[in-house]
Amino acid sequence: VLSPLSSNLIREGHIEEGQSRPPASRMEALLSASRLKDYVDAHGGKRVLKRILIANNGMAATKAIMSMRQWAFLELGSQSELEFVVMASKDDLEANAEFIRLADAYVEVPPGKNTNNYANVNLIVQTAIKERVDAVWPGWGHASENPALPKALSEAGIVFMGPTAPVMHALGDKIASTILAQSSKVPCIPWNGDGIMAEIQSDGSIPEEPFKKACLQSYEEALECVRRIGYPVVLKASEGGGGKGIRKCTNDEELKVGWEQVTAEVVGSPIFMMQLCTGARHLEVQLMGDEHGQVVALIGRDCSTQRRFQKIFEEGPPTVADKDDFREAEKAAQRLAMSVGYRGAGTVEYLYKPDNKGFYFLELNPRLQVEHPVTEGITGVNVPALQLQVGMGIPLERVPDIRRFYGIDPTGDSKIDFLEDKYVYPQRHVIAARITAENPDDAFRPTSGSIERVRFQSSPNVWGYFSIGASGAIHEFADSQFGHLFASGPTREHARKALQLALKNILIVGEIRNPTEYLVELAETEEFKDNTIDTAWLDKLIAEKAVNVKF
Repeated sequence: VLSPLSSNLIREGHIEEGQSRPPASRMEALLSASRLKDYVDAHGGKRVLKRILIANNGMAATKAIMSMRQWAFLELGSQSELEFVVMASKDDLEANAEFIRLADAYVEVPPGKNTNNYANVNLIVQTAIKERVDAVWPGWGHASENPALPKALSEAGIVFMGPTAPVMHALGDKIASTILAQSSKVPCIPWNGDGIMAEIQSDGSIPEEPFKKACLQSYEEALECVRRIGYPVVLKASEGGGGKGIRKCTNDEELKVGWEQVTAEVVGSPIFMMQLCTGARHLEVQLMGDEHGQVVALIGRDCSTQRRFQKIFEEGPPTVADKDDFREAEKAAQRLAMSVGYRGAGTVEYLYKPDNKGFYFLELNPRLQVEHPVTEGITGVNVPALQLQVGMGIPLERVPDIRRFYGIDPTGDSKIDFLEDKYVYPQRHVIAARITAENPDDAFRPTSGSIERVRFQSSPNVWGYFSIGASGAIHEFADSQFGHLFASGPTREHARKALQLALKNILIVGEIRNPTEYLVELAETEEFKDNTIDTAWLDKLIAEKAVNVKF
């Protein structure tokens, strides 16, 4: 439930499994197309996107449909202005997944792991062509960061609601993206490639010479570099992942062993090294770029409460950093996005050191993030709807939500300098909690099974949404997150208490385990209340079993 309005819209127009929504009359269809086209024309857009394929499932698909339908109703007067087609695996169909019920039509796709369905680029593109959609919304996870998807859709004449393939390719390489970041004067963690500059090329790469210069070629070269940046360091293979090709090193002996392990685990991968940033917070800037070269920063979020790099609580605006310092981090993120011609939703992630007030670039995620509703709660901007309008070629400065964010006439067409003009700083704080099918007594191991019902009551300062309905289920191939709760208040403390109350009152009945009781106690710890945590805090608590909950 995003709001009472959203839930009403959903109840008004659902479909049964295997069916499409009843077709509108020819007159209704003509009026709908006219309203959408009139809006696009009136706001300086270039194309109408009416029929959209949601190339995702679960929470992502649910949130996208709800948000864009809400926008259509509020701005255009009818939720039927947009048509949503979803892909649905047999596993999701049998689990009674909410996103299928919300869609106008669904296409059944092969079951099993996501390479069979939601991450299968060829299947997505063929489905988009067959269903004659105008655009594809990628969401997060699955194929959302695969450059092959925007490339293939562009060749098919279908809009990809995200960055272009070359930009996505460049940002997907940790070495290239860090070089691009420091070239745009974004502060970076000390690393072996300090000072190397380059510009993105048309194919999404950077010139060979600076790239090779930023790669370590031998243990001896790594040893020479560590004399400059100092221990502890992290040695990484740029093509690694899933725990492979990464080692923490605190002395020369560990560095030598680490070099041998990293190069053996990801054979042939470029290697780089950076200083290990301890005692840091994870702060991020929400960006949106348009095809006209503009990039807006929609403030940011603090996602320091993490378990094995998975976010548990998210909040905004970040209060651990000074407003002026964070604004400089926003501008640096905007410069990076502008330098590569970024289009769509993206997030620049930083490590922030409270002791020296330093921001250090981690990466630019070329997609929408799970926690984007935190940004919506503090800015009033409907982010998936903003993705849609950017996809339609509407300049950011002409989008009503963006103009409201800057405190100017939403119907106007005056210019906005997104680097220099000041937005209206939020007077509220939002904290979010992820609701997952995980067992906190067993190192948060994912569980699966049926869910008979979820009881959650929204209020003016607490809301949420869920990817399952009555008699639903979490199947073995599904993401463990099936819900997201948000609480707001005039201060962080008010929002914290509101979130605790919401977590205490939620009832989830079924075969799965969930960590809601654990999250209540976690939010009650002194470190969380005092906002003195860092990114290693929760893993340490879990290792020490410092938060005890009786079930």
